[in-house]
Formats: sequence, structure tokens, C-alpha cells
Amino acid sequence: MLSIKNLSVHYGGIHALRGISFDVPAGGIITLIGANGAGKSTTLNAIMGLVKTSGGSVTWNGKEMLRMPTKGVVKSGIVLVPEGRRIFPNLSVDENLSLGAYARTNKDEVEADRERVFGLFPRLKERHKQKAGTFSGGEQQMLAVGRALMSKPTVLMMDEPSLGLAPIFVSMIFDIIRQINAAGVTVLLVEQNAKAALEVADTGYVLETGAIIFSGSGKELLNDERVRRAYLGEV
Repeated sequence: MLSIKNLSVHYGGIHALRGISFDVPAGGIITLIGANGAGKSTTLNAIMGLVKTSGGSVTWNGKEMLRMPTKGVVKSGIVLVPEGRRIFPNLSVDENLSLGAYARTNKDEVEADRERVFGLFPRLKERHKQKAGTFSGGEQQMLAVGRALMSKPTVLMMDEPSLGLAPIFVSMIFDIIRQINAAGVTVLLVEQNAKAALEVADTGYVLETGAIIFSGSGKELLNDERVRRAYLGEV
């Protein structure tokens, strides 16, 4: 289990995370929703060691992660698909996927996982020698997810995977999230498309100005009038 306890982050005088606590049980899909600036991305970046924390703990199966370098976090099985995809545009699909597996040494297993990625995303296989920068936003998101899967994650964290995508790609990405989870990967999802995120989630947490204000099952939050008004655009 990934456990976040009293996690705090400051950006200068801004208190970006105000002592949040939640658990990510093995095998589940957990989602964090909230407005821009609520602290969702900061939470993922803090877990990955990409931002400095000012208090709290992040433990993975009982082991403290906050003092671990990001490379160590990845090796432990926690991997992030960053907001904005961050693929390498001048490299091919194959090269991007290989970089996802940089910390792995068993070449046979790496190649088997490459084929699994191609099974999830046939379009990547069709264009495996093509430079990633020539792809559409949806195709680049497929590659970003595929690259993360090449690290063989136990916990896959995804930051706004549907941002800026056409509806057909949004639907595809959420179908892929379900498939990844069904294959045994725990998912921690940050997403502004609150309805789609809560529909796929076992448990959801609503962040506001760096604090968790609501929590419950995905279904409970979908039916919560406060959440519906504030985050689902319903009156």
C-alpha cells in the first residue's frame, strides 16, 4: 500500500499542500479531483521526489520514500505519466519506449513488455520508427502511457491524461486505465474530467486549496450534490 500522511508542500509563501492524508490500496484506482491550483499535481510530484516537501511522510509497503531520489522511486515500482505528456519529440516511438525501461536489465522481459504496450496501443506498433513529435496529442498520450508501462510499475500515477484530447481519445484513455488496472497495476489518477475520473475510480478525494475536503467511493462522490455542483457542472 502507498500511504500519504500529513503531506505538506510550500512554494515560497504559498502553502500548496496542507497536511493531506490518504491511502492508495494495492489493486485499486484512486482519483484526486479539484480545481486548478488545488494541489493535485503537487501531490504526485511530491510522491515522485520532484518537489521538496515541508512535512509529512510517503510510505510504500512501510518504507519511507520522501528522502529517496526520483530514480529510486521509479525502481521501487512507482511511476508517473506527467501532465503535458513530456515525450521526446525528436526520438522515435521505439526510442521513447526504451527510455522508459532504462532502469531494467532483463532484455527479454523488456521486449515482452514492449509487445504488451503495442498490444494496448496498436497505433504505436504501426508507427514504431516514426518520430514522436509528428504525432497528434492523443497519440503522444498513448506513447507517454506506454513509456511509463515500460518501467514495469506496480503503481502508475497519471497526471491529467485526458487534458486537451479529442473526445475519442479521452474515451480510449479511460478504457486503457481500466485495462491497466485489470492487469494488476494500481492507479493513482489526477484528472480535471471529474465525471470520467469518478466513474472509473474505486475511491476519490476532492482537493481544494491544498486540503482534502471530501472523500468517498467514486459512485458516492458522483451522487454527492456538493461535488455535482462544484465539479460536474450541474445545478
